[in-house]
Amino acid sequence: MIKLIASDMDGTLLNKQMQISSENISAIKEAQAKGIEFLVATGRAPSESQGILAKAGLHTGFINLNGAMVFNTAGKLIVNEPIPKEESFKINKLLKDSGFYFEIVGADHVYSDSRLQRIANFSDLLVDLNKKLTFKKAVSFAAGSDEIMKIKYVPDFKDLLKKPSFEAMKFVAFHPDGPKVFNHICEEIKKIGDLIVTASSSTNIEINNIKAQKGIALMDYAKLQGYQPNEVMAIGDNLNDESMIRMAGIGVAMENAAPEIKKIANFITKTNNENGVAYAIRHFCK
Repeated sequence: MIKLIASDMDGTLLNKQMQISSENISAIKEAQAKGIEFLVATGRAPSESQGILAKAGLHTGFINLNGAMVFNTAGKLIVNEPIPKEESFKINKLLKDSGFYFEIVGADHVYSDSRLQRIANFSDLLVDLNKKLTFKKAVSFAAGSDEIMKIKYVPDFKDLLKKPSFEAMKFVAFHPDGPKVFNHICEEIKKIGDLIVTASSSTNIEINNIKAQKGIALMDYAKLQGYQPNEVMAIGDNLNDESMIRMAGIGVAMENAAPEIKKIANFITKTNNENGVAYAIRHFCK
């Protein structure tokens, strides 16, 4: 019997309008009414994710920033795994020298040094997640979205990293040409220290403390709650979901998932635009 469900957000729980459908909301509430706990497991920062769930009327726990921060359903922070200062400066220099546009995610905010690049890269993400959407329409949507308005813009990342109180939880680098341009930089990042590189779409890479993985966070949370691995279901679509889909008793891939994720899943549900999360919940939690 499933007692804990963890779901990714982008490309999974969120549809092409970047919203949680009424069908998904209903299915989650049905599961919760049966005593099944629901967790959001996302690469997003707390500030980017928690408001979306609250707006949908859902009360859940959160695995944020790929597992760098974990909050229980009471909102208490129970895991905090930042990237060490020395490694943060090295990553910043490496990405700058390589010419990539990137962002740094802290505990409270996402930081960028270019509004125009932020809009362009968020538009690339929208197009990547929704193949029928034109880039022009994506830019129009992105320019006025909360994803752009809520970000913090800084002139120089080095000044941000120098602040004693600031901890970099995640770096995200972007390129519209996808994985092929990231191969070299991924190898260089591995040389820096105990870091892990994943992705939440084909146009980015995400860099975390090696302890910050969705699967590790999910299994640790399950253990704290007294759940066995076979009582846990994980739903996702991309490479930063791989660890939790492998480690959960039931790993569910979206129909729109990356091929690598579909290969390791126990079950393939419908797409994110066809209420795939609701379909999986109702299939396994009858």
